[in-house]
Order: sequence, then C-alpha cells, then structure tokens
Amino acid sequence: MKLVTYLKDGHDQLGIVVDGNIYSLDSLHHDLPNTMAMLLNFWDEFIPMAKIVEQRIKDGMVRNVMAEAFSDTEIIAPVPHPTSCRDAYAFRQHVAAARRNRKVDMIPEYDQYPIFYFTNHNSIQGPGRYCLYARSFSAA
Repeated sequence: MKLVTYLKDGHDQLGIVVDGNIYSLDSLHHDLPNTMAMLLNFWDEFIPMAKIVEQRIKDGMVRNVMAEAFSDTEIIAPVPHPTSCRDAYAFRQHVAAARRNRKVDMIPEYDQYPIFYFTNHNSIQGPGRYCLYARSFSAA
C-alpha cells in the first residue's frame, strides 16, 4: 500500500496511490481518516479497512473519476508538521558489515536497545526540496 499526503484545495489530504492515481482515503469510505496523523494514531483500527478499499480499487470496483492523476498533484511531507522526529543512529546491516570487517560478531544488544537521536522535526519537507537535516520517508 502506498500512502501519500498531498494538497487538495489548499489543505493536507491523505491519499492512497494505485496505478498512478491518488484516491482521497476519506472519500472512499466515510470512516477512514483524511490525515496521515489520524491514520497513524489509530493504525490498528483504520489499516484493515484501508487495505479492503485498496483491493476494491485494484479489482475495478471504484470508478477512476474519484481519482486524481499523481502527476497533477502536489505531494507534501508524509506527516506534515510532525511533533518530533527520531533518526536511527545506524542501520543494522551497516553495523553488522562493519563488525564483520573487523572480524567480530554482531552484538545482540543492538536489537534490544535501538540507538537513535532526536533530529529537527521542523526540517521535514516534501519531495523535491532539499534540507540538510531532513530525511525522506514514506508510510507504507
């Protein structure tokens, strides 16, 4: 499932991308949220319903008139205005490779105690914009 946040009538809108089209999630079912923040806060409640809606689109049960072409929309940061942002210190594969190169085993504590740091959440921006401290991410 590919989820995006885009601008619709000047407001943040949560959408699902299928075959190059964006479908506004809340227009597909009145119980689904219209923002990524709401979806993330109630993930267990909403994601099963979102998966059903996605499958209905793929099965041709939803008319394309409800969709907007991906190329015609302005994609913004997946979670606009996040309250915090944590960045992993290092990817597991990177740490494991570095330890192998030094001929030492991977430490089990790596998986038990993830190392991260808080980064500047105000620097998160949408695609195509450069910011030294921003990381690009997507919810899937």
